[in-house]
Amino acid sequence: MLQSLQAAILGIVQGLTEFLPVSSSAHLILVPWLMNWKDQGLAFDVALHLGTLLALLLFYWQQWLKMGASLFNDDRASKRLLMLLIIASVPGAIVGLLLEKQAETIFRSPILIAVTMSLMGVALWYFDKSQPQRRKLSQIGVFDALVIGLSQALAIIPGVSRSGSTITMARVMGISREDAANFSFMMATPIIAGAGLHESRQLLHDGISSDVIVGFVFAAIFGLIAISVLVRFVRARSYGVFAVYRLGLAAFVAAIWLMRS
Repeated sequence: MLQSLQAAILGIVQGLTEFLPVSSSAHLILVPWLMNWKDQGLAFDVALHLGTLLALLLFYWQQWLKMGASLFNDDRASKRLLMLLIIASVPGAIVGLLLEKQAETIFRSPILIAVTMSLMGVALWYFDKSQPQRRKLSQIGVFDALVIGLSQALAIIPGVSRSGSTITMARVMGISREDAANFSFMMATPIIAGAGLHESRQLLHDGISSDVIVGFVFAAIFGLIAISVLVRFVRARSYGVFAVYRLGLAAFVAAIWLMRS
């Protein structure tokens, strides 16, 4: 029962923080660290990411259907968006494969997470506040997609945040808050799908336990909630609240780390 409760909590954490610009990888390291929980294992992590993948597909299924159909029709706008998402996904995939081992070891330090949470919090606040919302999704070009994709590669370091880095870079380029979120979330789909497929052999090897199912379901449900809420939220508000949260959490983690050292 206790393990199922922990699986549910971690599923909720993954679902919410994968899409809010606060770093899911950092939270999945910090929550067990703070609660003194044992590591759930790679298979469980894969299930959580597959849950957030399902949330993405459920929310953006119409757009993905249009993009898929555009390969066989004259829908140039959808075909162009598909090309941009592919371009944006390449840098993150390459860096993820090259630094996979480091991500599982040296990048998991709580104090490193506190530092990266702080730095990205300041960057998100500054660029979101200072840059105008002059560009829409239809105005994103190949160079924009490549640069945003490169920023996604930084998310290999816990605390940076995949959505945080890509949304921040999109705001640097003057892309509207809502479209920055939409592009960030859609470009996450192939990355999460690729990572899930790459590690799925571990899930099959370890078997699908009840805890894995619980984590998957909660990650999918709360991931869908997070996407829906954030896209609506930033239509009228800034990302400032997430920057404040990042700084507050970083200070809390640093204090706990000093107390335990």
